[in-house]
Amino acid sequence: MTWFSGLNPIIQALLATCFTWFVTALGASVVFFFKKINKKVLDSMLGFAAGVMIAASFWSLLAPAIEMAEQANKQAWIPASIGFLAGGAFLLVVNKILPHLHVDSLSGKPSGIKTNWQRSILLVLAITLHNIPEGLAVGVAFGAISAGLPTASLAGALALAIGIGLQNFPEGASVSIPLRREGLSRRKSFLYGQMSGLVEPIAGIIGAAAVVYMKSLLPYALSFAAGAMIFVVVEELIPESQIDKSSDAGTIGAMLGFAVMMILDVALG
Repeated sequence: MTWFSGLNPIIQALLATCFTWFVTALGASVVFFFKKINKKVLDSMLGFAAGVMIAASFWSLLAPAIEMAEQANKQAWIPASIGFLAGGAFLLVVNKILPHLHVDSLSGKPSGIKTNWQRSILLVLAITLHNIPEGLAVGVAFGAISAGLPTASLAGALALAIGIGLQNFPEGASVSIPLRREGLSRRKSFLYGQMSGLVEPIAGIIGAAAVVYMKSLLPYALSFAAGAMIFVVVEELIPESQIDKSSDAGTIGAMLGFAVMMILDVALG
C-alpha cells in the first residue's frame, strides 16, 4: 500500500469511494441470481447498514472532530454540535425537496416534491440520498490526513471506507431486488441499483477537497458527515428495518453492523 499512501488525499478519496461504489454494484448484482429477497434478510441487511453508520459516525467522525478541536484550543463541543446539526439539517432539506421513494416501499407514497418520474427512479434517488453523507465521510477522512493531525491516519480512513463499503452491499441489493420484483429486467434492475452509488465518488472528492483547501473546517466537516449519516439512520434505515412484526432481524443486524465497524476502526485506526 506504499503507492497508495503517496497519493494526493483527494485521489485517495476518489479511489476509496470508487471501491464503495463497486461494492454497491456488487450488491446490486445479486439480482442476477434472485428475484425476491426474504423480508427478514432485508431487515437484517438494513439493520446492518444502520449499525455500521452509527459506529462510523462516532469512532471515525465525531470523536476525531472533538479531539482536533481540543488540540486547536477550541471549545470542542462547538464545532462538533454545529457540524452535526448542520449535517442533519442539510439532509432534512434535501429530503423535503428531492423526490424519492423509501426502500422496500414501491407501493407507498413518494416523498419530496410532487413529480411524474417513474417509481424506479424515485427508489434509486432514495438510496442516493443515503450515499451522499457516506461519500462525504470517506472524503473528509482522507482529506484530514493532509492536516497532519495525529487523530487522522490512513489506516483509520481505510477502515471507514471498508465499513462503508460493507454496508453498501445490502443497499445495492435493496434497490435492485425490489425493482426486479416489480417487473424490470435483471439488467435494468442492476444498472439502477449500481447507479445509486455513483454519487459517492463525487461526494468523496468534494469532502476531501474542502478539507485540504480549508483545514480550519475539518472538525465541522467531520461532524457534518456524522450528522448527515445519523439522519439517514433515524429517518430511513431503522424504521424500514422494523416495519415487519418480527423486528429482531433488523435489531440483530444493527448490533452486528455496529460491532463490525467498531472492530474495524479500533483494529485498523
